[in-house]
Amino acid sequence: MDRPAPTSDAAATATPATGAARALAGVRVLDFSIMLAGPYGARLLADLGADVVKIEPPEGDDMRLRHPLRADAEGRRHSTYFGQLNAGKRSLALDLKHPEAVALVKRLAARADVVIENFRPGVMQRLGLGAETLRAINPRLVYCSVSGYGQAGANAERAAYAMLVQAESGFERTLARWAAGGEAGGRPVPTATFVADLLGGLYAFAAIQAALVQRARTGEGQVIDVALMDSMLNLLVYELQEAQFPLKAPRPIYGPVAASDGDVLIAPITERNFQALAEVTQLPALREDPRFATLPARSANWPAMMAEVERWTRERPIAEVVRLLEAAGVPCARYNEPADCLQDAALRERGVFATVSDAAGSFSGVNAPWRMSAAGSAIGERVPAVGEHGEEVLRDVLGLDPAAIGTLRTAGVFGGAPR
Repeated sequence: MDRPAPTSDAAATATPATGAARALAGVRVLDFSIMLAGPYGARLLADLGADVVKIEPPEGDDMRLRHPLRADAEGRRHSTYFGQLNAGKRSLALDLKHPEAVALVKRLAARADVVIENFRPGVMQRLGLGAETLRAINPRLVYCSVSGYGQAGANAERAAYAMLVQAESGFERTLARWAAGGEAGGRPVPTATFVADLLGGLYAFAAIQAALVQRARTGEGQVIDVALMDSMLNLLVYELQEAQFPLKAPRPIYGPVAASDGDVLIAPITERNFQALAEVTQLPALREDPRFATLPARSANWPAMMAEVERWTRERPIAEVVRLLEAAGVPCARYNEPADCLQDAALRERGVFATVSDAAGSFSGVNAPWRMSAAGSAIGERVPAVGEHGEEVLRDVLGLDPAAIGTLRTAGVFGGAPR
């Protein structure tokens, strides 16, 4: 049955049918990355249909043992954290200290489109798998390295965990400043959300695709150097400009306003928003106080204005506050827990979450944050076990027969002492 044509751009939705073609189908990726940044970028490539082969040590990526963990029927533990980052990939377990394993990787690289890794600078070179080596074998190869501070320079060799980069970038001081009402000098608060890793993975994902587009025109691959520090500085668009050109007037800081049963966020950014807020609350101060008469005045007196608004919100539960403000056209939101989002009907309707499974059962994974009208991009349905696809990859990509694979196994290429 034909679908009716949309009546407006807003009515046109990007909802490809199940089983729709994937934009990166036919692209082969060798994923050497560990932890979070590289695996996330590589998983986004897999979401778009790339054949992502995760090359991991025989004991598996350390992230396989990160909580949350669940046990399978044999008592083996499986991480949903790892699963969210690696669903839809194929796993090939190799002992890269073994020269035949390195030789095998070079053969795979000759038939690959992309390599992504996020070891410390120099590690892949010491393994004999650096960009220069692999691109000499395959000049069309796009080789992407993700690190904390880049592949060269004074900071290249430094440890580069996300929380360290976030501290050094100014991000944590910025959060502390806003938490202190805009005053500098507040102490940073502890964090366990690794923004730098996710941004680094996302920028790697974008740069890889740009390189593939360029390769389609030139026939040549290239080397990509993604730094977590650069990624964080790209996040601080306003703050880096303010550091060069300090403001004479304070900036509005959007924070919690108390309702009778919790907190809401209210953001009357435009003049129309403010007039709607004044109308729905009927607060005299919003109409009469000169501190709130103009947009510049409100920005300069934002905390005082929100304290007035809180007189109204404190008398009402969150649900009523949100209902009344949204009906009036005032931007607002409740403060949710992550668990609330998992149950949110609107997010479920959009298809934000998908069921992913491993040997221990199923869990909700998060799809990539876009929808494409002519291509599928859902997260993979399965999390690979360590080395699960080794024989399959070597057969499909290199054409090795069972006898050749058996010889490699006996030699210890897939782990374990040679037999």
